[in-house]
Amino acid sequence: MADYSIWVLEYAECNKNPVAGVVYGAHDKGTCRLPYAYVLIKGNGSNAMVDVGYNHSEYGETIANEFGVGNWHSAREILSHAEMTPEDITHIFITHAHYDHMGGIAAFPNATFYIQERELSKWVWAMSLDQRFKMLQAALDPGDILRAVGLAKSGRLVCVQGDRADVLPGIDLHAAYDTHTWGSQYVHIRNDGKDDSEDGWILAGDLVYRFENLEGWDPQNQSYIPIGFYVGSTTNNVLVLDEMSKLVGGEHRRIVPIHEDRLHERFPSRETVDGLRMTEITLADGETSKVA
Repeated sequence: MADYSIWVLEYAECNKNPVAGVVYGAHDKGTCRLPYAYVLIKGNGSNAMVDVGYNHSEYGETIANEFGVGNWHSAREILSHAEMTPEDITHIFITHAHYDHMGGIAAFPNATFYIQERELSKWVWAMSLDQRFKMLQAALDPGDILRAVGLAKSGRLVCVQGDRADVLPGIDLHAAYDTHTWGSQYVHIRNDGKDDSEDGWILAGDLVYRFENLEGWDPQNQSYIPIGFYVGSTTNNVLVLDEMSKLVGGEHRRIVPIHEDRLHERFPSRETVDGLRMTEITLADGETSKVA
């Protein structure tokens, strides 16, 4: 029995992202394609997402241009490939507040958003520091923090403190403090509904960028390699990789890195628009494939 279908939907891309920016110490590995994506989860009467992409206007677009990100398409266009609209989305789990994960808030008028309280409060702290600490604001659109406050004002923001089980039936949020960001979180879907799930999936946000973060460079001697861009500690970044691995019984295929260009090599996939892909991670019982 599987309760939820999961799709990774690319909405933009960077074709020359330094590998060292996503895999720690990979300074001799050149560049890679880095898709920008969010996750659609459908099942149990809910339509949920993990992250919402960025706001392709004002400062969000400026940051994207600085990072070399292009080929942006709206959430309405991208979700249409899954026969969804932004208005259909009921729950959104924000893994962290970087522009490309939280900037698209305004596109989803009917959703309730979940974010770690520490994530918001520490970004406000970082924004209060003087110019010498500007680096700590990398990849942040301050306008996104204001948009989150607007959600709180309208009663559509849930500030989570630490782990929370069953935000939807069988879907848990796990805090990953002082890793990629101060209050990152990841999503664990227990797709068989069991506490000790045998069909678990983890949507890792930016705690995992590429398969090498979980598996290393040598398939015969696998090891964890942390991501290359973070404000927390190297130790915390490695420990959360092991924590996620244990939750899925060491099956790293079940830990989904949405920025990974090679997801289509492990899961069914199809092109949606302009070279962007839709990848089907798993299907709920009775759900029809969107990539066949």
